Amino acid sequence: MIKGGPKKDLQGKQVQSILISQPKPETEKSPYFDLARKFNVKLDFLPFIRVEGLPAKEFRKQKIDILNYTAVIFTSRNAVDHFFRICEEMKVKVSQDCKYFCITEAVALYLQKFILYRKRKVFYGADGSTKGVLEVMNKHKDNEKFLFPSADSQKKDIEEWLKTNKCEYATATLYKTVSNDVKDALSNNKYDMIVFFSPYGVKSLFENVPGFEQNGTRIGAFGPTTSAAVEEAGLRLDVKAPAPQAPSMVAALEQYLAAATTTKK
Repeated sequence: MIKGGPKKDLQGKQVQSILISQPKPETEKSPYFDLARKFNVKLDFLPFIRVEGLPAKEFRKQKIDILNYTAVIFTSRNAVDHFFRICEEMKVKVSQDCKYFCITEAVALYLQKFILYRKRKVFYGADGSTKGVLEVMNKHKDNEKFLFPSADSQKKDIEEWLKTNKCEYATATLYKTVSNDVKDALSNNKYDMIVFFSPYGVKSLFENVPGFEQNGTRIGAFGPTTSAAVEEAGLRLDVKAPAPQAPSMVAALEQYLAAATTTKK
């Protein structure tokens, strides 16, 4: 969904440069590069955040026995990576009967790096939302003991659901999100648009530039929690994804840029 297309006060200003707050794609076949060519837009990639894993020594202080749990909830690839990293460091062999509940199909498929993928053991929400995966979990809540690997400041909605439904569960903090130093990039380059993919990215923006003023800078956000973080920070949200007609950030940007081009003409 694009909130009203280009804003009236911005219609006369063409989008010529976009800062994507993620690492640069490893392949030139990325649709981002097709987008840049199609609209003659300069794209820069710069991750605003990084993830640091907690060492096994720190994890042990949480006194969680991974083998006591029959199901694991994954809300990101980072959670998958750090769960299996901790298992390897602690020499824990997860049971083949363990079930995995993933927020999206992409996260579910990512599990193939670590397990023998079985559809009857791996579940995911239909629409990529927290509500979607909770609906799936609801069918199994009476028979499972859930382990929820998370970051140090994980959103609490899944925990609240587990409590409300009186599920047996534990939340395991396995990694933390840290802001990168992007001051130079933000001060040396005036971007027409900045695109965020995580609430932590929005937080990093203000940690790097405490007095940040949006003015004419367009803001894009992927995911409902990121969109909420943008608006809670008092910023104007111009491009929002996913949506029925724009399932990806690239699709949402293409719609916005096409509308801006039409308006300019």
